Amino acid sequence: MPELPEVEVVRRGLERWVAGRTVATAQVLHPRAVRRHLEGADHFVADLTGATVTGAHRRGKYLWLPLARDGVATGRVLVGHLGMSGQLLVEKPTEPLEKHLRARFTFTDGGRELRFVDQRTFGGLAVEDAGPEGLPGRLQHIAVDPLVEEFDVDAFAAALRRRRTDVKRALLDQTLIGGVGNIYADESLWRAKLHGARPTEKLTRAQVVDLVEGVQDVLRESLAQGGTSFDSLYVDVNGQSGYFSRSLAVYGQVDRPCPRCGTPIRRESFMNRSSYSCPTCQPRPRARRS
Repeated sequence: MPELPEVEVVRRGLERWVAGRTVATAQVLHPRAVRRHLEGADHFVADLTGATVTGAHRRGKYLWLPLARDGVATGRVLVGHLGMSGQLLVEKPTEPLEKHLRARFTFTDGGRELRFVDQRTFGGLAVEDAGPEGLPGRLQHIAVDPLVEEFDVDAFAAALRRRRTDVKRALLDQTLIGGVGNIYADESLWRAKLHGARPTEKLTRAQVVDLVEGVQDVLRESLAQGGTSFDSLYVDVNGQSGYFSRSLAVYGQVDRPCPRCGTPIRRESFMNRSSYSCPTCQPRPRARRS
């Protein structure tokens, strides 16, 4: 599933190619694409037709595009979540339609159109009212990103200790820190020399600072390389893949040498997924006492 860097790359593309343009037509080609728009597909189309996109924003792994009519903000926003395989592509109208095209938007200027492609149909689009400060209601629970100025390390450290869980579970909790998924959790923990099973209530402030710095560094480096692509399912709005997969230290690197100490990377089961770590740099903690 796309994480913060991949979604941010898409947001930047939407800001460049879609913001400031007015929707001429909206088509819903698969009902699951707008299942989160509770009023139905026809209402979704009516909400967007004739609306002008005024920007492109992101919170965690969600995107939203504010809408206006006749130069006046409507208070409505188009919210998008890419799920596991969703793509928002900016294409020339003459380009062939994609096999898994789920929604299509043309613009009054006759230029490139916006297409929502989603092979597995876990992603989706919806138009809804914006909440306080323009944030959609469904995003209110998502914590701020570790890359924004408002991110408070001390508040995050206190929240970790209160949660009393394993540190990797905490990193994946979008109410604690926004945008981090399985890939960047493993990479950040490796940089901080912490095993994902380390109890959060036992982390020192120095360890939390190292962890946050690891998260921030790996996210920035991935952003600079266009995100992480393992297959054709994640691409930017122009269909280009990211290249951070070439820089991964532990994720997906089972049995390869740790870049820091040379120990073979291990794979462990975690929440129906996989965790990757270095047995030497990231020793597993002793089990909690009951």
